[in-house]
Amino acid sequence: MDKILVTGGLGFIGSHTVVELQNEGYEVIIIDDLSNSSEQVLDGIEAITGVKPAFEKLDLKEKDKVELFFAKHNDIKGVIHFAASKAVGESVKEPLMYYENNIGTLVYILKELKKLPSASFIFSSSCTVYGQADELPITEDAPVKKAESPYGNTKQIGEEIIQDTCKIVPTLKAIALRYFNPIGAHDSVHIGELPIGVPQNLVPFITQTAIGLREQLSVFGDDYPTPDGTCVRDYIHVVDLAKAHVIALKRLLENKNKAKYETFNLGTGKGSSVLEVVESFERVSGKKLNYKIVDRREGDVIAAYADTNLANNELGWKTELSLDDAMLSAWNWEQKVRA
Repeated sequence: MDKILVTGGLGFIGSHTVVELQNEGYEVIIIDDLSNSSEQVLDGIEAITGVKPAFEKLDLKEKDKVELFFAKHNDIKGVIHFAASKAVGESVKEPLMYYENNIGTLVYILKELKKLPSASFIFSSSCTVYGQADELPITEDAPVKKAESPYGNTKQIGEEIIQDTCKIVPTLKAIALRYFNPIGAHDSVHIGELPIGVPQNLVPFITQTAIGLREQLSVFGDDYPTPDGTCVRDYIHVVDLAKAHVIALKRLLENKNKAKYETFNLGTGKGSSVLEVVESFERVSGKKLNYKIVDRREGDVIAAYADTNLANNELGWKTELSLDDAMLSAWNWEQKVRA
């Protein structure tokens, strides 16, 4: 079976994607620098699939080491590229770190793929490329607006770099997957989301508050023009998201793509407000959550949810798991991690 490189493969979405790749029989090799992950995730992947993937600890910012890696593994057929820094707030404080880590490393990988007889490339992008969309749900044709943060800008620039490279490299084809809000954990609770330090995302903050690690959840604003006044997002179960990567990769490997570079939105097609996510958690866990409404947070868009028609019809992919499924799996994972 084809050998697939997964960069950042020990992270939250990466590890779940490795599981789905191995379930489909692919040979997986992971690169991760362990800056926001743990080598123990390999044991979780093995516990689910029965196979421990090959792993190399490598910092993709080190160009020489990237070249050596590809020289050694010149039989790689596809790359799923997750490795990137991803905290919006941190990117505002440390823009150069984000540009070096998210853009420099992408360039080094593409330079190596250019040398291969053929290469299929899946890019981990984000709905942040759309900013505050003019119309909902958001389609792939929505304008890409000026980014709200250096993080969002790295995703926009990354997509442009891949598109430009596909134009001049006959052997390269690529798909950019624009995620909405991945949440949840694998049902086995062998892998899940494990943020280092204070979580930047809503769901791990909810579960950490419920288990007593955080004192209180802050809900940023309840005066937005939404049904309950809180921001609305499209929360997608990480296992559904992971499966989409495998389907997109197969599309390229089997030459079913309709262009050398394609983009797809990955979401549920349904928006859920912050308070609806809190209610879902309380419903599945049977616990009351300690939360407080505080002032709005700068940079938050009011609402964002996906039009999933293109992914549903072109990729033949759709989500199967609900918000309640995701919240229950996230809570089971939190309890296991703190046990």
